[in-house]
Amino acid sequence: MTQTLAQSEPERPPAREKPKWYRRPWIVPLFAVAGLFVAARLPFYLTFDTGDSLVELQDAFPETHYLMLSGHILFGSIALITCSMQVWTWLRTKHPRVHRISGRLYVFAGVVPAGLFALVVSVISVVGPAGKIGNVLLSLLWFGTTFAGYLAARRHDYQAHRRWMIRSFALCWSIVVNRVWLVLLLVLLFQFEDSYYGGDTDVLVEDAAVASIWLSWIVNLMIAQWWLDRRPKHRRRKRTATKVGAEA
Repeated sequence: MTQTLAQSEPERPPAREKPKWYRRPWIVPLFAVAGLFVAARLPFYLTFDTGDSLVELQDAFPETHYLMLSGHILFGSIALITCSMQVWTWLRTKHPRVHRISGRLYVFAGVVPAGLFALVVSVISVVGPAGKIGNVLLSLLWFGTTFAGYLAARRHDYQAHRRWMIRSFALCWSIVVNRVWLVLLLVLLFQFEDSYYGGDTDVLVEDAAVASIWLSWIVNLMIAQWWLDRRPKHRRRKRTATKVGAEA
């Protein structure tokens, strides 16, 4: 009788192994890229010299434009670093307090001030209307996804929190990806400099800049949504095993 009961008991699933920091090999290059990006841009906006700006400033008020850019890049650097910490599984599970503190820094010392400065910079920038609209939409979506994730965490809905913060991460990193798109588009469009653009390099560069603004956050959001909707192999195996068990 005892043997029969023992045989009828379902097998317990193996204990889930605790995550290790090296199980996410992309985390090291992620922090490396974030650190290099901040180191390559932030120093130019801490000198209070408008001549150091890496982007073209408004002729009417260059000092104001430069200060707005400096605020955006300073707090955006905080957002980029702390945002990268949020997606590190090992840090989240082994040091939840650090995860929570860095999360609050991301929202209130990163997204809020950097996003507000970004809205102002988007409006007063020298790019055309299409570029301005793209940057304003990016800023608003960054606000929206971040606060949706923050509010989800406050009500302890951690599944929704994770999904919203992955979207926020994708939008935050669009500033880095923007530079990649810009280079690719310039390489592509320079083939048509003489034919389509009639030798007008300024128009070519402006088209590449506007296109990179839109592509950087739209493609990032699409990749983030694909990541959220995908079905990992272990989930497929679990679902198949459950279905077979139910049919048996």
